Amino acid sequence: MSWSWLRRLWRGSTGRFGLIVAAIIVLTAAVSLLWTPFDPQHVDIANRWLNPSWPHLLGTDGSGRDILSLVMGGARTTVFVAVGSAVIATIVGIALAALGALTARWVRESVAVFVDILIAFPVLLIALMISAIFGRSLWVVIWAVGVGFGVSIARVTRPELRRVLHSDFVLAGQAYGLTPAQNLIRHLLPNVAPVFIVQLSWGMAVAVLAEAGLSYLGVGAPVTEPSWGLLLAELQQFLTVHPLAVLWPGLAITFTVLGLNLLGDALREATDPTLSHESDDRMRQPGVVA
Repeated sequence: MSWSWLRRLWRGSTGRFGLIVAAIIVLTAAVSLLWTPFDPQHVDIANRWLNPSWPHLLGTDGSGRDILSLVMGGARTTVFVAVGSAVIATIVGIALAALGALTARWVRESVAVFVDILIAFPVLLIALMISAIFGRSLWVVIWAVGVGFGVSIARVTRPELRRVLHSDFVLAGQAYGLTPAQNLIRHLLPNVAPVFIVQLSWGMAVAVLAEAGLSYLGVGAPVTEPSWGLLLAELQQFLTVHPLAVLWPGLAITFTVLGLNLLGDALREATDPTLSHESDDRMRQPGVVA
């Protein structure tokens, strides 16, 4: 397996920025599982509204909780929601796209109508409806975002699958005796991967926003879980008095969403076969310096 796409990804400024942001968030989430400077939910009224100083490097909130510990714990929640939503979106998206591209005509048309109906419902609205029934939970956010963006992925990926389906190497695989499932795994999915990756990374970015927004509205993460959106909701009323306290979770959300979006665009450029081949051809030309 060639890993040249990883070098191309790191060579671009957007890809490098996205990788660094994603690595920082994942590393912070992993560290928070084992250690945080203080218990994120520990209340210390005597030390409320401290400015950034030692040992509270980002200060404290109105209950005396350490903001750095809350931000680190929020990273864990963010990674959990983003990865969980991505897994569900991948399963839903591939299943619907395959049904809409590789089956009989009446099945394809039925799936297309079903996808159009589902895509008419905004992800946040679905999450609000589910949370009204099952209560506030991270799983509500994960399933709502995962299904919602799985449908979006299916809508974008389905015509790409139909296009690749008539390629010579797919027809050769059929003549060789490959089943539709084998052709899907060996030939179709790798060739639509660039489009799929962009949609998936965008879905992960919006999953971060959805979790923060729903938690801000009080229907996302429970109060026992550290969450950037929940922290913003608690601190925003003190914005004019303690602006630094609100700054940290806001920056965390902004850089995470920006990093995921830029990483998705860079991944598409790095994994697109046409772009990759053009770049390799230029590098092979005499006198061209890499």
